[in-house]
Amino acid sequence: MQLIIDSANLNDIRELVEYYPIDGVTTNPSIIVKEKKNFLLLLEEIREVIGCNRELFIQTLAVNAEEIVKEANYIRENILDKLVIKVPATKEGIKAIKALSESGVRTMATAIYTPLQGYLAAKAGATYVTPYVNRIENLDGNAVNVVKEIVEIIEKHHFNSKVLAASFKSVQQVHDVCLIGAHGVTVPPDILRLFLSHRATEANVKVFIEEWQTAYGEKSIIDANKIKI
Repeated sequence: MQLIIDSANLNDIRELVEYYPIDGVTTNPSIIVKEKKNFLLLLEEIREVIGCNRELFIQTLAVNAEEIVKEANYIRENILDKLVIKVPATKEGIKAIKALSESGVRTMATAIYTPLQGYLAAKAGATYVTPYVNRIENLDGNAVNVVKEIVEIIEKHHFNSKVLAASFKSVQQVHDVCLIGAHGVTVPPDILRLFLSHRATEANVKVFIEEWQTAYGEKSIIDANKIKI
């Protein structure tokens, strides 16, 4: 199961890649404009931070299929290595995904709210199908069920696509889609940092260190090994 950072902030990406088993970074126009940097320069900097083996997801802005393809090719000419082109799952977007897939371009169908949108995207050749979990719930939809049914459609009909769930506002939402078989999640830094957050874990670590130090007078196992009792 893939774990992706949903951010364009270099400091956040640098920290999370250092500490966690990260598979890539997703961006979108809204995320990028927050950084107030040149578009291509920022993407090049992200690529430098994550290296050439992690995936970088970049979204097109055009609404017409031909223009989407043109933007995708422009991005591919300027940003190298493992690149995935994000395309909203609209009528024009599905047409563009078909064309890009036929050319061997890896794509993500984004802004998905229903299983049938996911079906069309997968059948069109999208590498990734991305349901918006929190946004579905904000519309009083059952986001977990939407993700579950898209996974089932893809697996039952042997589409060569993965469900990469997005739009999270809580750890519980991530937990829920992990359990029902999502192939990956793309998570904002503030939510991802909470994965390890539990007061009991921190309390346990503190006790371990205190008891060890009481016995050996040292916090390090290496130093304690030099002491004879």
